[in-house]
Amino acid sequence: MLPSIYRGIWGAAVHTLRTSVYHLLIYSRGTPPCRFLSTCEGVPFGLADAESIFALSSGHGRCGVAVVRASGPASATALRCMAGVSRSPPPPRTALLRSIRDPISKEVLDRGLVFWFPGPHSFTGEDSVEFHIHGGPAVITAVLQALGSVPGMRPAEAGEFTRRAFQAGKLDLTEVEGLGDLIHAETEAQRRQALRQMSGELGHLYQDWTHRLKRCLAHVEAFIDFSEDELIEDGVLNQVDRWVCDLQAEMERHLKDERRGERLRSGVQVVIAGATNAGKSSLLNTLCQRPAAIVSPIAGTTRDIVETALDIGGFPVLLSDTAGLRESPDLVEREGVRRARERVEQADLTLVVADCADLPSDAQQAAAFLQEHLRSVLPPQEQPETVFPADRLLLVLNKMDLLPEEQRLELDGELRRVSGFPPVCLISCHTKEGVHDFLTVLHSSVKTLCGDPLSGAPTLTQARHRAHLQQCFSAMAQYQRYRDLDLALAAEGVRLALTSLGRITGRVGAEEILDIIFKDFCIGK
Repeated sequence: MLPSIYRGIWGAAVHTLRTSVYHLLIYSRGTPPCRFLSTCEGVPFGLADAESIFALSSGHGRCGVAVVRASGPASATALRCMAGVSRSPPPPRTALLRSIRDPISKEVLDRGLVFWFPGPHSFTGEDSVEFHIHGGPAVITAVLQALGSVPGMRPAEAGEFTRRAFQAGKLDLTEVEGLGDLIHAETEAQRRQALRQMSGELGHLYQDWTHRLKRCLAHVEAFIDFSEDELIEDGVLNQVDRWVCDLQAEMERHLKDERRGERLRSGVQVVIAGATNAGKSSLLNTLCQRPAAIVSPIAGTTRDIVETALDIGGFPVLLSDTAGLRESPDLVEREGVRRARERVEQADLTLVVADCADLPSDAQQAAAFLQEHLRSVLPPQEQPETVFPADRLLLVLNKMDLLPEEQRLELDGELRRVSGFPPVCLISCHTKEGVHDFLTVLHSSVKTLCGDPLSGAPTLTQARHRAHLQQCFSAMAQYQRYRDLDLALAAEGVRLALTSLGRITGRVGAEEILDIIFKDFCIGK
């Protein structure tokens, strides 16, 4: 069996041979190496094999300006046939005011701006053209139909422009995901995180780790293949040991981010829970500023989960109102209580609502009552002996307008003195007193759960990233486990780690490992 380095060289040679044969077949048909076509009769062989695509790139519906984009070798044909551009290419990335015509009937469809983006300096890496037209539905439909009649053109599938950009090496998978998140961002913090990921910060971090892992693998494989010939200096494996340990430490810190980036991307799960008639639905309506949930004096009105999306100071929140927690003979209400407890277990932040009218008048007794109330709401695994999880819990005392001012002050002071209590907010959903202060505390809690998207190292934003990184971390542990037992199995651990990491960005190449081997070791000199 060939050593691993020769297997890699053989694979690279086969790849080069296949590529050469492919180009030979194309140019043996007489295809000129030109990109801007001079006729509308069709696309020459070789260019036609790569399909050209088109689609409406701006939003649907009536608008002032709509952007229709085409990408691929037939883009030049579409530009000439529909915009009357001469045989030579127009200036790249320059707005041209043109009458846009049907390529068959020559009827004028609209008058707008045309942009030419020659590859590889375009979003997809291919020749591309954009038509900036008026945004009426009839105009858009006519232009799309006209593009469909251009030889070699077909409608794009969902995400196909971005897929081509990835395949052309314009974006890695993390940047593609950042672009998708940016398009779907609904809050300011989501926009900042998505823009940071789309700019490549997360991808650059993983590319740095990938390069270091390739270096580790190159050194180990070189040691396996050439150490007996005394071509490798002593201490190479000790150096690899240090590199692997450093990488593991960095990945472990990266994984211990408490899911901040994932929360920011998908929204913080905030659940309103508590006893019946405490004002949970009123709190939901107050935060939504609309009657999202039914409010009535009848206990047990809310039976199912009522969910709504909010923007709290630029951070996305999925707010859920739940059924009142109590024992009930009603089957439907019991199911609602079960769902409420299940949602509390899944929550990132729980707002435990209590009715001020139910509190004992004595402040100390009221504090003890509230401690017991918190334990009745929280799941058993989150019921501490002394300290409640302040980062995942807020105690909201509703109907503060029913308390005398003196009793209110005594209660507030007592709750501040009791150790282990979560943040407490006194509000009145009826008079709106205290709501502003409560929103300030809520915003602070949500911001802590999400973190600042602009500061520190880039965070994980997808469960896919986390799964591949955990596999990578485990594979590096395989290297350490087999390092002194079987170096081939240890090298396989580094190779698996490299593969798992490459799946995040979508870039894994065996040829790069060979480059590092020949660069770092003067083998065969």
